[in-house]
Amino acid sequence: MKIVVYAPEMDLQPWLDGLAGRFPAADIWRWSADCADRQADYALAWSPPAAFLASQRNLKAVFCLGAGVDRLLALHGAAGLGARTPLVRLDDAGMAVQMAEYVCHALFAHTRQFAAYRQQQEQAVWKTLPAIDRAAWPVGVMGLGAIGARVARSVAAFDYPTFGWSRSPKSLAGVTTLHGDEQLDAFLRATRVLVSVLPLTAATTGILNAATLGKLRPDGYLISTGRGGHLVEADLLAMLDGGQLGGATLDVFAAEPLPADHVFWRHPRIQLTPHISAITLVGASLDQIAGKIASMENGQPVAGRVDAERGY
Repeated sequence: MKIVVYAPEMDLQPWLDGLAGRFPAADIWRWSADCADRQADYALAWSPPAAFLASQRNLKAVFCLGAGVDRLLALHGAAGLGARTPLVRLDDAGMAVQMAEYVCHALFAHTRQFAAYRQQQEQAVWKTLPAIDRAAWPVGVMGLGAIGARVARSVAAFDYPTFGWSRSPKSLAGVTTLHGDEQLDAFLRATRVLVSVLPLTAATTGILNAATLGKLRPDGYLISTGRGGHLVEADLLAMLDGGQLGGATLDVFAAEPLPADHVFWRHPRIQLTPHISAITLVGASLDQIAGKIASMENGQPVAGRVDAERGY
């Protein structure tokens, strides 16, 4: 078996060592243009150049090393791999609990006014702020896959009214679920804190815009953890500066790393982090990938195959 790995933003040595431990007889290497002619059976990748997949002619599958598959999907099609070479995503692999933790932290920080308490600490002010009414802070989660469902259930566990929206019908205990374009308006109008964990597709690009964000309840708040391409940045800024939104927590951006001169860095109503809401865990991911490779070698089906038409 031959396995090639490419992920310029990651330390690849733990991946290479982990693969070697799980497949001791395999030929495993780090891809570069200098060794592009070496042909692999399986590829593990995150944000590769077009030449990576174009150079591989014998692949049985491509595994995405992150939650979002949009970049790889575009290259997958451009390389002409199509249905003969499946693109396979990770099924959670420890990312869902991280995302739920991140979203809950952002939600609590805003609704419980922890920024105000921090300011009081700096001024040595001992003052209790009013307790919140959770009924006044309904949370809407866009995207109810493995990660979004975990986020919605976690929010609901703290007694915030919780809504979920997805393209197809879903059912989650403690969560009011809506689906499809025909129910998006009702979902948004019921929501005050909007959480986006959607995949990036043609249908979701730019979905966080003035029209959608303008339907949120007064003093709405955005938590964006899906993909940077969901957000129309100019619309968010205009709504924050105009007082139509109370604030935003952003973890993903159209350009990453976020340029040092970007207005988001210094905006008083924006909290941001460098795409860390759910970090790929090497051990859990490799266990899952190794299991899927073993199944494919035995002619068995695997979960997580990406549908090119849906984009996830």
